[in-house]
Amino acid sequence: MFTVTFVLYEKDGLDRGEALRYWRETHGPLVREVPGVERYVQQHAVGAPDGAPPFLGVASLSFADAAAFGAAAASPAFAAAVADVGNFADAGRLPTAFVEEVVLVG
Repeated sequence: MFTVTFVLYEKDGLDRGEALRYWRETHGPLVREVPGVERYVQQHAVGAPDGAPPFLGVASLSFADAAAFGAAAASPAFAAAVADVGNFADAGRLPTAFVEEVVLVG
């Protein structure tokens, strides 16, 4: 499994609840159209130890392998999903990493 994870930050001037709703209900279906996605998880930040969360949330997309991700990243559906980020999050601040899941419990 090959996974890419994105950290999303709030977009100035957009209500947090509206941003999370848009991400789930409008952006989510766009990502479902990306070829080769085997798993897509949104983790919405709903709180933090010191009050407001420091980011909107985290999204992870998993593919069979790096080649499947490469094909997906070259697709029009992937480009559409990336272009849509600016509608609900800060598109200029989108840290991205390829990650390896290490399960220690569960």
